Amino acid sequence: MVLGSGRFMVRTVVLAAALVAVVSSEARGQSSVGFTGGGSIDPEQVFVGVFYQTPDIGGRFRLRTGIDGGFGEDLRLGTINVDFVYLLPLGNGPWKFLTGGGPTIVLTRYASDLYESGTEVTAGGSWLLGFAHDNGFFTEFRIGGGNVPALKMGVGWAIKLR
Repeated sequence: MVLGSGRFMVRTVVLAAALVAVVSSEARGQSSVGFTGGGSIDPEQVFVGVFYQTPDIGGRFRLRTGIDGGFGEDLRLGTINVDFVYLLPLGNGPWKFLTGGGPTIVLTRYASDLYESGTEVTAGGSWLLGFAHDNGFFTEFRIGGGNVPALKMGVGWAIKLR
């Protein structure tokens, strides 16, 4: 795909994330901003990322939009995720089971092309599962399909907005 059309897709996702943030600003006490990092397999990389998670939008469902940057194997990957997540309490304790998934846009740049203007834009999907603590700590596994990394393992921290 051409870089220009990739910019259109990125702008569309960013605009959608901003719209969700504005619409849900009244319930900001339950929304959060999170930071994550870890490693991936196929390609083998390390990654860091950030996300915004809405308050409950129906039952225990939430919308989580995020962006990750991966480095390794002569690649630079940027992934934009739009996930619907479900948090299921585990008994009366502070832990919750986290599951969900959604579409992913992947921006790929090869190390040999770093000084050229070529970025490949593809799409796929991913499914995530993990555990989240009420204090904000979480761990998750993300399984990808299409041109999304096959498996991402990460830990992170979510900060509730007030």
